[in-house]
Formats: sequence, structure tokens, C-alpha cells
Amino acid sequence: MRRSVACTTASADGSSLQLVWNDGTRSDFASMWLRDNLPEDRDAFSGQRLIDVTQLPVDPQIRSAQLIDDDVRIAWQNEARVSTIALAWLYDQAHREPVRPELEIRRWLDGAELDPRSDFAWQVKSTLRASPSDRLAWLTRLLQDGIAFMSEVPPVEAGILKAMTLVGRIAETNYGLVFNVRVVPEPENLAYSDLGLGLHTDNPYREPVPGFQALHVLVAAPDGGDSVFADGYALAEHLRRTDPEAFTILTRTAVPFAYRSRDADLYAERPLIELGCTGAVAAVHYNSRSIAPLRLAAPDCAAFYAAYRRFAELLRKPQFQASTRLANGDLVVFDNRRILHGRSAFVSRRHPRHLRGCYLTRDSVYSETALLRGRLEAGTQ
Repeated sequence: MRRSVACTTASADGSSLQLVWNDGTRSDFASMWLRDNLPEDRDAFSGQRLIDVTQLPVDPQIRSAQLIDDDVRIAWQNEARVSTIALAWLYDQAHREPVRPELEIRRWLDGAELDPRSDFAWQVKSTLRASPSDRLAWLTRLLQDGIAFMSEVPPVEAGILKAMTLVGRIAETNYGLVFNVRVVPEPENLAYSDLGLGLHTDNPYREPVPGFQALHVLVAAPDGGDSVFADGYALAEHLRRTDPEAFTILTRTAVPFAYRSRDADLYAERPLIELGCTGAVAAVHYNSRSIAPLRLAAPDCAAFYAAYRRFAELLRKPQFQASTRLANGDLVVFDNRRILHGRSAFVSRRHPRHLRGCYLTRDSVYSETALLRGRLEAGTQ
């Protein structure tokens, strides 16, 4: 609790506890919520609960509440126990908003108006390694904007592995820990050709879908191969505003995605636009190259394909696309459940463009950010 804030009054009406703070604010805590969060019902070391919800009273009632130093002491009706809860903890629970800065999503719709080198986080790798505060700022922007760039990463095969120790944990797939993006004869994936690639997200046929993707340029193509990005969250919300019926269809229709190669046979079903429990867009899954035949009743096809086309048309509009030409040693990290990416075509006969890529587990990037922030706030970094 902030040193300037203290609790002046505590009262209870049975079903809730009311606290008045000297900064003029008031906090109400439901008796059930308090009973579920008693410190004596948590392991002192791990902080994990020692009881299950079925072990709680069905309707716990507060008999009395009393301020004692920096705590509030609660006596419960029909129970012998008396609980002591730190006021500092209760204040933090009532006033922390947002819980974590990196959860403040910043959507960007008109990507063509942005300059990736100035409008997104772009930092030299050596700075990120030497300065924890700069790395925290970079990671926070990555999670807020969905994309961030790193430069002066040595353009060698192991460069991406060393750089990712600053970001999160690499997820191994059938491609291995790291994969090469370069032209090969008879490619199993069009990414391994010199064709232009429309905006898409990677591996929607995988369970779980890769959380983040990193691409590191070893050899850039001077006459093409520009990287293109768009904010799927912003595009989906734009569709919700302009064509709510199409938006609803794309959130409720299961789309089958499939991929098959000599060493993998992958399949998953998910909507093109996925919503979270609050109704906000939580993920976009768009990869027209890997959509399997849909299992839709004939009467439903027209409506789905109209909505699908409407969304696809938005993705093709240049105004929504941020484009940049990455140089040797540049690296980009982006949220694969949010940011759609693509590239322009290039001529591989003249320039053997070569990128190295990998996927990162989603939770590890968020965890690395939170741990780093905690160490900096505690002065231990």
C-alpha cells in the first residue's frame, strides 16, 4: 500500500466489507470473495490455495470487522475462526488498474500511415542485452502493439537463438527449433518460394497456435521481399463496426485448417475471428493456403463466403498494411494470434534471400516481461 494511504474506517453488513481510505476512495469487498482469499488458506511459500471452493461456506457472513494497526480483523458468523488481512493487500486489489501495462492493447488500423522504424519499438540487440529498462520498454511495446523490431543481430544461423533469450522460450515444432525461409525446389510450403505472400497468420492448424513468431534476416533481397504487417485486432474490430453480421458469422463458424508433409499431419478447427470471454477480439486465424474443405450445410455457405470475402478484401487494402524492407541483421517479433504478415515477391535467381524463423510460446513472453518488471521495481536487476 502507498505510504500516504491508510484506512480510516472499516464496517461490515454481513455480506460485504466496506473500507474508507484517507485518499477519499471507498472499497467494497464481498464476503464470499474475502472468504475465498484468506491468507491462512494459502500456502505460505507458493501462494497457492489450500482449499477448494466446495470447502467454503455457501453464504459466508461477516460478524464484525475491526482495524488493528495495518490489518483488518474479520470475525465470521457461525465460525470460530477470526481472519486477519493486510490492508495494503486489500488496497492493491481494489486500485490496481490496469493490472499490467503490457495488457493495454494499442490497436493500429491504418498501417500505411506508420513508419515501422519510428512508430514501433525498434532497438539494437546489444542495448536490449545491456539495459534491463530498455528491454522492459521493448517487451512492453511488443505486447501492446503486437510487433517489435531488433537490429544488429549477427546474421549467422545461431543469431536468432541467442536473440530470443531476451524475449521468451522457443517452441519446437515439426520444423525444429528454428526453420529457414528461403527458396527450395518443390517447396512443401509457399513460404519457401519467391512468390509474394498475402497477409496471413502462421499454423492455424496447430494446437496450440504458435503464440509469437520471430524472423531474422541473414540475407536480404535488394529488389523485393518487403515485409508487410497488419493488426488483426484492429481489422476485426473495423469489420465489427462496418459489417456486424459478417463479423458475427466469422466468430461463430468453425473453419478447418490442415497441413500435411512427410513428417507432419496437422488439423484443427477454429473461427477466423476468435473472441474472449468479454467479447473482445482475442485472436485472428487467417491462412487461406491451409483452409481445408468446410463442413457447412449448403444453405449456410452463401452467408459464410460473403463474410469471408468481406474480411479478405479488408486484408488486401494497402491502407491497412505497414510495410518495411528489413536489412541483414534485422529481426522482427510479432504476435502470431494478432498480427498478420506477408511479403512482396522477389527474384531468387539474382538474390538468394534467406531468413531464419522460430516460434515462441505465448506465456513465456508475457512471463519474461512480468518477471523483468518485478525485478526492476524491487531493485534487484
